[in-house]
Amino acid sequence: MKTDLSRRHALKLATATGIGSLLPGSLWALAGKPADEFFQLDSISQAALVKRGEVSQLELTEAAIDRIELLNGKLNAVITPIFEPAREQAKKGLPNGPFTGVPYLFKDLMEYKGYRTAFGSRATINHISTETHPFGVRTLQAGLNVLGKTNTPELGLLATTEPIAFGPCRNPWDLSRSSGGSSGGAAAAVASGMVPSAQGSDGGGSLRVPASSCGIFALKPSRGREIRPEPPAPWELAVKGHLTRSVRDSAALFALTEERGDKAAFPPVGLTRNPIDRKLKIGLAMQGINSKGPAADVEAEILRTAKLCESLGHEVMEASFPTDGQQLLDAFVAMWSAGAAGFKADIEKQTGKPAGDDLLEPWTLYMAGYYQSRGKQHMQPAMAYFAEVTRLMDTMLQEYDVVLSPVLSTAAPKLGLQGPLVPGDQLINDALNYVNYTPIYNISGQPAMSVPLGWNASGLPIGSQFAARSGQEKMLFELAYQLEAARSWQQRWAPVSAANTG
Repeated sequence: MKTDLSRRHALKLATATGIGSLLPGSLWALAGKPADEFFQLDSISQAALVKRGEVSQLELTEAAIDRIELLNGKLNAVITPIFEPAREQAKKGLPNGPFTGVPYLFKDLMEYKGYRTAFGSRATINHISTETHPFGVRTLQAGLNVLGKTNTPELGLLATTEPIAFGPCRNPWDLSRSSGGSSGGAAAAVASGMVPSAQGSDGGGSLRVPASSCGIFALKPSRGREIRPEPPAPWELAVKGHLTRSVRDSAALFALTEERGDKAAFPPVGLTRNPIDRKLKIGLAMQGINSKGPAADVEAEILRTAKLCESLGHEVMEASFPTDGQQLLDAFVAMWSAGAAGFKADIEKQTGKPAGDDLLEPWTLYMAGYYQSRGKQHMQPAMAYFAEVTRLMDTMLQEYDVVLSPVLSTAAPKLGLQGPLVPGDQLINDALNYVNYTPIYNISGQPAMSVPLGWNASGLPIGSQFAARSGQEKMLFELAYQLEAARSWQQRWAPVSAANTG
């Protein structure tokens, strides 16, 4: 694992992979940095080294395991290590694909045959998956080497990752703060350089929230875009995706895991390679779905993003979400609470007794109770309103190519402020105020991405959210490439990361 990445080799790598145009300085930083040769390379660059025989699959695996072991004690991002099986896979050779030998992580909400999927819960902490989700199968077929499962809140129900079962995942930019949720472990792992990319999912912002909190990139695909066992219902909120440090990694992973053939809801995008080459009409929506604006530092960074877009030739104008905020929130919470109620019922069926706080978190019990007392009556209206929201947002996006907004109302909060022990009536309001911009795109089913373009005065990342009409992921990736080239985040590393281990 002691490949010498000299300046000459870095130039060769940049030329061969095209990463030089995207990451103007990070490859040069590798020269003369013997502690770890790989952490600054994205998945595509790591795969290129393997394909050319300049590094072995096992070397990449061992280096990533070393980084996880070095950093995880501080971050608690990986809660189920799969190190020995990963080593064995690397020794015998992973499938020949675009990412052969590249380290990767699955989220604790995704089934992976033969390994624990605890769903962040004490109630299912010993659950071993009997099959692998088709999304995971696609990533494995591409040659990615799964080293473990990442931390997530119980059932993915919160925008912070602080499960009682496994303890909080800490933000690598400030260990006292949340890494976001529900893909908080995945985001912290990528942001700290444990792995170049990781799997996540998004039912109300769970890719975009942690990407914003940890200063990395994530795109939530359109409803029905990604491969899954069966077509999604029109009211289904959650989709799967990836968290990465480079746009091109996300674009390539997206191309791997999109649905194809008769089951596809949209024509396949394939691999998006180039930045946008036309002017876009961008609507700037600073007020969230509850008609409130963000904190001052968030507003300042989103306005800075708007100015960047204008400097790139795009037209930016004010916009507002065309929905009834209270009706939308009622519909979202009804669906949100239904998952908790269903999980509680399943646990009670398995155990034959009521599920109490010895098995489920106070927040999960609160949400299950909310569904029984209030949410159930909103289910039918919610499903009907989801179709209306989709229509309204599609109409809005006939006027704009893209809508720009904050991802979150604030930068990452202190751990504990939105954790599962906060009283339910308080937490539901705090959580909805925090994720004031993300759930609308789960309801409408439209694609949206968090782009790490800003940091506040305290050094905390602030993502910018861009959304487009359903099926328009290609345009979002093209815009992301342009933004990445104009304001690269690749050389910004968190205090707790593989770049700062000395």
